[in-house]
Amino acid sequence: MINNLKILLHQRKQYLPDVTTVEVPGIFRGLPVISQEMIAEEKLEDCCPTGALSTLPVQIDLGKCTFCGECALRYPSKIKFTKEYKIATNSRERLIVKEGLKKPIHLDPALIRKEIGKYFSGSLKLRQVSAGGDGSCELELGACGNVNFDMGRFGIEFVASPRHADGLVITGPITQNMAEPLQICYDAIPDPKIIILAGTDAISGGIFADSPAVDRSFLDTHTIDLYVPGNPIHPLTFINGVLDLIRNRKEKK
Repeated sequence: MINNLKILLHQRKQYLPDVTTVEVPGIFRGLPVISQEMIAEEKLEDCCPTGALSTLPVQIDLGKCTFCGECALRYPSKIKFTKEYKIATNSRERLIVKEGLKKPIHLDPALIRKEIGKYFSGSLKLRQVSAGGDGSCELELGACGNVNFDMGRFGIEFVASPRHADGLVITGPITQNMAEPLQICYDAIPDPKIIILAGTDAISGGIFADSPAVDRSFLDTHTIDLYVPGNPIHPLTFINGVLDLIRNRKEKK
């Protein structure tokens, strides 16, 4: 009983009536804020394992960031990770957070294909492919449909067959042995279809970016409709990102 009370105190109630406005319970690193305080910037770059940090100006690429928090631990007055989970976007450039800027990350309406709002605004079926993933993002995607987050209430669900899907969700850095199966799965999804990259590994390759075992050529020939950063992603980040994608066009009409 005492242990259960401790969990409740730390995590609070798990069911989320509104996934668009809730505060993330527990420990979570979301959108970073970078101050304009002067520091030894060359040392700042050295603490990042994936090269997500760069200088002049100081900026963090959330597509490469593992959200380990090491930079914030070393330089707490320069970098702070907030609990803002709405960090998914359809523009790769918008994943780069620069110093002094506190603007939230949003989708670019101009990049949303008109058929997305036309066909998927009320229902979206997704086929998830783990292209060499470590299982962490896959677990979080599974959590999106549980009783806590209940993604299905919005008509968004994962399906077993690509022939029943409207889009593809990719996790993992895309290893060589998964490159062909990924293409086969994509080809089996009826048109029009969307592609979502979920997690740091899928977006940039993460810590495996320079590995000879990785083959990311699939991404060179296809348009990405949504980038969901995180290592692993948070269900709230994924759900809100997908909702913004399929509802934005509908609301503009």
